Amino acid sequence: MDLFSQEKQHLFLPNAELIYIPNFFNKQQSDGFFKTINTQTDWQHNTITVFGKTYKEPRLTALFGSTGQPYGYSNLVIYPKSFTPVLQSIKKEVEKVSEAKFNTLLINLYRNGNDSNGWHADNEKELGKNPIIASVSFGQIRPFHFKHRTLKDHRYKLNLGHGSLLLMKGEMQHYWLHQIAKTKKNIEPRINLTFRNLIPL
Repeated sequence: MDLFSQEKQHLFLPNAELIYIPNFFNKQQSDGFFKTINTQTDWQHNTITVFGKTYKEPRLTALFGSTGQPYGYSNLVIYPKSFTPVLQSIKKEVEKVSEAKFNTLLINLYRNGNDSNGWHADNEKELGKNPIIASVSFGQIRPFHFKHRTLKDHRYKLNLGHGSLLLMKGEMQHYWLHQIAKTKKNIEPRINLTFRNLIPL
């Protein structure tokens, strides 16, 4: 089911709550953030292991944090760099509307349609129970697919626009999977910022 809208949406689904705010940042702000983040970030092309297979991630990444705590997924451990002033300013605005505090930021750069992020959940132990994940998108619109793990008729697609904010709350990371799929279309790059709060293990 497509859920694209230019209006704010507050979705209550089985075991999940989502808030989507298009144009959370206006076009001028979003254009500036995209350019600054793209040029000033030390992008990494990491190697991950999934289901016993090792390969380069189909995207570039960077991790930032305020506690120095590393973040791990797919047999990969990343150590954060300090937040830049630009990232701090974005985080401040996201924290206001989400009414949550975040100490870690994972950034993904999808260079073209070949870059993707397969079905997964942000359910690592260091995120705690029922984490709030705040996702900010700049650049190319990409469909965000999400599906319930057991309720097969609950599959949705939300087109994440330039300057948009998506909040994932409740039990979503325990009961749902999400992905950014590949596409054969000739598309422009997209930068996605996912703010999260890591707890000491």
